[in-house]
Amino acid sequence: MDLGNRIMVMGSSGSGKSTMARRLGEFTGLPVTHLDSISWLPGWVEAPKEEFAEKLREIVRGEAWIIDGNYKKWALDACLERADTVIYLDFSRYVCLFRAFKRRVMFRNKTRPDMGEGCPERITWWLVTWIWGYPKRARGKTLARLAEIQPPKQVIRLKGNRAVKKFLHEIV
Repeated sequence: MDLGNRIMVMGSSGSGKSTMARRLGEFTGLPVTHLDSISWLPGWVEAPKEEFAEKLREIVRGEAWIIDGNYKKWALDACLERADTVIYLDFSRYVCLFRAFKRRVMFRNKTRPDMGEGCPERITWWLVTWIWGYPKRARGKTLARLAEIQPPKQVIRLKGNRAVKKFLHEIV
């Protein structure tokens, strides 16, 4: 399976985007950028929009990358325009919530490798409501946007752990 040199990984918070991006990076050798790592400054301060946008533009201009994250429409459009392949992780809100809480336990008082430096893992009410509301608020819009993507670009939608394992097995 040829994924190309520019891969976008999308899905709800807790869907496994960062893990998928990391694994793809290991298999392909492509550099991985987690949008959370350029969006957040130490202490959970959001990076200024122009600073974030410039970093994203620089990455997207590259010829080889894997990017994971869901951000504002303009950021998503910039990634989708250049991506060869988009992988959409389509998991239930229950799985995503479970994973977010599991991640909080695993990285207690630590910063995840895919997060901005100085941003220790946390669960906020905002995150819980974001994950819970994702299927109703964003899933349909995302699927509609992905349906607009034309070959030779490809969209791979993975629903559930079995689909992810099968996909990873096929690309190894």
